[in-house]
Amino acid sequence: MKHTTKQLISLIKSCTKATHLLQVHAHIILTSLIQHPVVSFHLLSRLSFSPFRQTRYSRRIFDQIPHPNVFHYNTMIRAYSMSDLPEQGFYLFKKMRQEGISTNPFSCSFAIKSCIKFCSLIGGLQIHTRILRDGYQSDSLLLTTLMDLYSSCEKSEEACKLFDEIPQRDIVAWNVLISCYIRNHRTRDALCLFDDLISEENQCKPDDVTCLLVLQACAHLGALEFGEKIHGYIEEHGYNNIMTLCNSLIAMYSRCGSLDKAYRVFKGMQEKNVVSWSAMISGLAMNGLGREAIEAFGDMQRAGVLPDHQTFTGVLSACSHCGLVDEGMMYFDQMSKYFGILPNIHHYGCMVDLLGRAGLLDQAYQLIMSMGVKPDSTIWRTLLGACRIHKHATLGERVVGHLIELKAQEAGDYVLLLNIYSSLGDWEKVKELRKFMNEKGLQTTPGCSTIVLKGVVHDFVVDDVSHPHKDEIYEMLDEINKQLKIAGYVAEITSELHNLGAEEKGYVLTYHSEKLAIAFGVFSTPPGTTIRVAKNLRTCVDCHNFAKVFSVVYNREVIIRDRMRFHHFREGQCSCNDYW
Repeated sequence: MKHTTKQLISLIKSCTKATHLLQVHAHIILTSLIQHPVVSFHLLSRLSFSPFRQTRYSRRIFDQIPHPNVFHYNTMIRAYSMSDLPEQGFYLFKKMRQEGISTNPFSCSFAIKSCIKFCSLIGGLQIHTRILRDGYQSDSLLLTTLMDLYSSCEKSEEACKLFDEIPQRDIVAWNVLISCYIRNHRTRDALCLFDDLISEENQCKPDDVTCLLVLQACAHLGALEFGEKIHGYIEEHGYNNIMTLCNSLIAMYSRCGSLDKAYRVFKGMQEKNVVSWSAMISGLAMNGLGREAIEAFGDMQRAGVLPDHQTFTGVLSACSHCGLVDEGMMYFDQMSKYFGILPNIHHYGCMVDLLGRAGLLDQAYQLIMSMGVKPDSTIWRTLLGACRIHKHATLGERVVGHLIELKAQEAGDYVLLLNIYSSLGDWEKVKELRKFMNEKGLQTTPGCSTIVLKGVVHDFVVDDVSHPHKDEIYEMLDEINKQLKIAGYVAEITSELHNLGAEEKGYVLTYHSEKLAIAFGVFSTPPGTTIRVAKNLRTCVDCHNFAKVFSVVYNREVIIRDRMRFHHFREGQCSCNDYW
């Protein structure tokens, strides 16, 4: 019998086809060897994970085992944590406790991963309590997994406390904390952690996963200098041939408006996959190089790389940003016809944006109403933005009605409607809408512009007086305004939504956040240095005109990344060709 058992285990391990494993299972049932804990464990393990992943069948085997032990339970909980039924892993962990079977750190870890998969904070808290009762709080790997749970449930403070409690922190723990900061919108803290890691005092050094995470943070913040530092670290430590890192570098440089460096990374890649091409196409699109993005799409096809959903999002976005309506319609049609890719909500959003920007508002509305997927708030806001551009109040009101139906309306939606009314000079409706917003307590998001210099992030809002160099900033901005007026710059007073006189409107526009950031950039950097600004909202027409004239008078390139896209201002022109 012992010899037969060894043979069966060896046979189970050597099986490469599911049908062979099922035949072995049938033999085990006939010979009653299912009762043998080692045999049943190996069969369960082999079927539960790659290359088979037969979770439901594995559960049937598990239920046939007369007296499953901790290893059987752990195998099944782990399998569920990697499946589309993660909640079953947590329930099995609870059943294990109810049956009086002692758990171990692996049981807890797999159960926590199940809770992460189906976002169960309550389940995670129960397991955390069990960890404390069983005395596993010194297990570094287990605490790291628990950190990941709190991070995924947006409980960053709890995750940070656990990090401090870990007796021996490896790079995995650091990576989980960095991921936690990024997930909970603490991207600057994530950058600080990278600095802590590379300091001489820290024995634990960043790995390729660390670099990947921090590049995402740099892309989000537009922190080019920091991104370049990570790029240097990647090259220094021999990570520069890892495809995922190269793809992230392309995305980071593109999101920071540095397309030349993104392209350099792209060209230097020994192999390029669909993610590489999609990142480059999207980077060209968001930086206003729509035709170049379409050319890259042609090169991708000639290279024999099949496009995916993300590729077409980039291509359609390129058409949208450059007003290429016919081309956009063609690619939208080709998606399903030639590549078998059904359009998702992002593709429809690009098409609504394309049609809306081109003034084809009714056509955009009809497309939304005929979509194969339910329209979300983002797609309605895209159309509302187009209504603002083309001053279409009636359709704008209808769009807001759809947002109300979705219970997704925000203060920003009403601000867009205010834009439409004020541009039409309908101050009565502006007054009514402002009153309504006040009664509902709808608070608008203040415009904020960010500039990063020497690794330090500087934030500005309109009329900002919080910066330590405020006196120098305002003095410089006054000087810039004088020089720009001499060159012919006139404030675009339609950008101001309040019912004020022309002079008052001009004064209010003078101290918008982008202008304060540009002024700070002028006196903080040598002449000729590119000024890079990130804006959380769409840049207004006046600030756009201001940056164009500034680029000529001061012979500086200005790159502004607003909520919609990049604007590269050079020699009095913008990369968007005033189409945004």
